[in-house]
This record gives sequence, C-alpha cells and structure tokens, in this order.
Amino acid sequence: MFCKKTTKTNHNMYNIDKIDYQIIKLLKQNARMPASEIARIIGGTSERAVRYRIERLVETGVISITAVVDPKSLGLNVVADVVLHTNSDSVIEIAKKIAELEFVSYVACNIGEADVSVQVIAHDTAEVYKYVTEIVGKIPGVQKTSTSIVPIVLKDIFQWDIPSGHVKNKSE
Repeated sequence: MFCKKTTKTNHNMYNIDKIDYQIIKLLKQNARMPASEIARIIGGTSERAVRYRIERLVETGVISITAVVDPKSLGLNVVADVVLHTNSDSVIEIAKKIAELEFVSYVACNIGEADVSVQVIAHDTAEVYKYVTEIVGKIPGVQKTSTSIVPIVLKDIFQWDIPSGHVKNKSE
C-alpha cells in the first residue's frame, strides 16, 4: 500500500547553493531575523537579494516559515510512537482518520512490517494508553497497535540539515 502526500509537492528538484544554505541555516536559528541582518552576516550579498532568495525558497516549497508549538510548554511531556497493522485495503483511510486527531503530531504510511506510523503527544502515559486503546485501536480496520514511549528525542525535523552533497559550490 502507499499513502499519497497531501502537502504541496514540487516535482522539480531545487538546487541549493552556498548562499541559500547560509540563509536557511540563519533562519533555522531565528526565523524572524531581518534580511538586512542575514545579508550582513553572510557578506557579499544585498538585503534585496536575501529577500528575493527567501521568497523563492518559500515559493518553491524548500522552506516554510511558521510558528512551532513546543508541546512541553503546555504540559504535554510524553511522546509515544505507535505502529499500526491494518487491513491492507484501508491503510490510507485509516491514516487519514488518524491524521485528523488532535493528539497526533505525525502520521505516515509505511513499507515494511507495519502499515502506519503515528506519533502521539500526551500529558502522561495514562493518556497515551487511553488514546491508543480507546480511540486509535477502535478505528475500523486497525488490527493491532504497538506503542513505544519516547523518553528522549535527540534529533527531529527541526534539527535536520541539508546534506552537503546537495549544496552547489557556486551561487547563481
């Protein structure tokens, strides 16, 4: 089974150069950093060029600039990974239903042993148990769930960096 991505997809690969890479790296540190400050730090490029590059990076879907909520600041201190085994003819429908649940932060369709991967964020393990057994596990087509509590996250999408092999040496 496969799961169609529901977000905007750009089928043309975007070529990141060193200036784009530096801009992205600075925006990851502070997404509100003014283009003038970015241009000053990078050197050799104007504020206008930085604004243009940021706009192009956003328009092509390479980056998005958005507010990210820290669940721990709201007392949601427990993260759990849940893998689902489902009926093969309902993987996508189940994944879509789960994606609508407010306590779920991540849903993906898998190739391999399990059919769907889910990340649940909760106040405590009792709440995780309730979500998994009383809500997720009762969705028609879900055959089995397996839950792992995640006590430490060392790296997530916000720490991910562009692999060096994808950064062109020259700026254009």
